[in-house]
Amino acid sequence: MTQGTQGSAGTGVPEGAARAPRVPAQGRGADGGRARPGESGADGPGGGTGARGEHVHSETPLPRPAVERPAVQRSSVRGQVLDALRTALVAGDLAPGEVYSAPALGERFGVSATPVREAMQQLALEGAVEVVPNRGFRVVRRGARELAELAEVRALVEVPVMLRLARTVPAERWAELRPLAEATVRAAASGCRATYAEADRAFHRAVLALSGNEQLVRIAEDLHRRAQWPLVGGGRGGRERAELIADAAEHGALLDALVGRDLEVVGALVREHFMGAG
Repeated sequence: MTQGTQGSAGTGVPEGAARAPRVPAQGRGADGGRARPGESGADGPGGGTGARGEHVHSETPLPRPAVERPAVQRSSVRGQVLDALRTALVAGDLAPGEVYSAPALGERFGVSATPVREAMQQLALEGAVEVVPNRGFRVVRRGARELAELAEVRALVEVPVMLRLARTVPAERWAELRPLAEATVRAAASGCRATYAEADRAFHRAVLALSGNEQLVRIAEDLHRRAQWPLVGGGRGGRERAELIADAAEHGALLDALVGRDLEVVGALVREHFMGAG
């Protein structure tokens, strides 16, 4: 796994932060998002207060304009920030062991600290960062043992499903996944860990979706994402690109084994693939 350079002391933002994608700032209504009298969410029956002596209980509340729905917009911005933070983690731009504050990251992404803090709380639930009181969030230091444990759990969850799919799914359905496998090869050739991680998850998600079990797909996706967080001591360069290319090639080999219903090869490939955090 890769890891970025350590951040400059006291800034909370690593070197190269200018390369980070900017997230559109969240919109706010003229009143800062507070409900106005007579609008949905204000005090009083039916969401409206009205002036004293006015009868508003029989009136149908008008829908609020989209620009005055800050909660929806905050959710959208939070999701964009979460995606950007996940990309930065996988790429190694957020270094393991470093502490990052929400205000500093908000400035980096061009948003307020609130959606950053919410996104980082989600990453904390996923095990990628930990809360440091009064400072921010520290990127978790992960080692080879944790990666091996994740690989074991992924194998326990996915190998039986893969074997069942190998017995039941017709060859033409597997052929439909060839473009996704080829996309992982192109992503690996780019040498960008984050680009490859996204393509890799898309391929595995499509394979498991053939089971028809949405809960399985969701759990496997979470485990897969955790396996992609950077390891301490990871590096960049040609050798990693070669590792990504080799990892991507296993997708095509897996499809070949699934088409041929070679259960022994399917099981071996999946386990080996997981050990490479693919």
